[in-house]
Amino acid sequence: MSLILRKPKHVYRPQLPDVNFSDYGDARYLHLGGTDWVQGSMLLDAPFDLELEYVQRMMAWLLFVPDLSATSVARLRAMQLGLGAGSLTKFCYKKLRMKTTAIELNAQVVAACRLWFKLPADNTRLQVVLGDAQEVVVHPLWHGKVDALQVDLYDQEADGPVLDSAEFYANCRQLLTEQGVMTVNLFGRSSNFTQSLEKIAAVFGFDAVWAFKPTREGNTIVVALRQPQKLTRATLAQRAESIQTLCGLPAAKWLKVFKPIE
Repeated sequence: MSLILRKPKHVYRPQLPDVNFSDYGDARYLHLGGTDWVQGSMLLDAPFDLELEYVQRMMAWLLFVPDLSATSVARLRAMQLGLGAGSLTKFCYKKLRMKTTAIELNAQVVAACRLWFKLPADNTRLQVVLGDAQEVVVHPLWHGKVDALQVDLYDQEADGPVLDSAEFYANCRQLLTEQGVMTVNLFGRSSNFTQSLEKIAAVFGFDAVWAFKPTREGNTIVVALRQPQKLTRATLAQRAESIQTLCGLPAAKWLKVFKPIE
């Protein structure tokens, strides 16, 4: 079953695509513009869990948090550039109790997340901003205040990241605290992973960038640190175990397909 959310009389950008969703088995999927590309998902019986493998890997910034107690993580701030089905936003807000801000260009996506994907209303810890990520990252309001920046910006064609310039990644780096971490989803039929990775590494430093092997679907998650960290495999394994205890993510499996790019 799918449903088209009709455009209201006043929208942020008239050219933005309609939003629809489909239910298949125990999951609900978000689509843009009538295409089959999945822009996000939700388990109907567990709406605050992370279903898709690449979305789970977007939480790999947790591997670089020294103190992984629930109390310390809850003191951190997360920001998502691109709301999708709200999975990361809901997880950071609900599961990790973090202050969470999501930036989304399409008002219909925000409405769909609130109507069909269980995204809570804004409050003192949760803020969904209707705006252009390219403009938001240059605004000084959030500079130096984001501990976990999650970038997943795609249009309905999913050809490649909508924003993928060295200038954009430099602006993203400005958002991060000194110990902050950015995770980026690189996917697309015409995207060039090597070029994207080189842009990120040129901004953050080759010694501050880690990458996963691609998922079966072709999503490659890249992790970039504001400040490089030299971590042993034993330390990473210990932190992966803590992540699994804290929020149930399969972090131990990550270490088999995750390494620095140096």
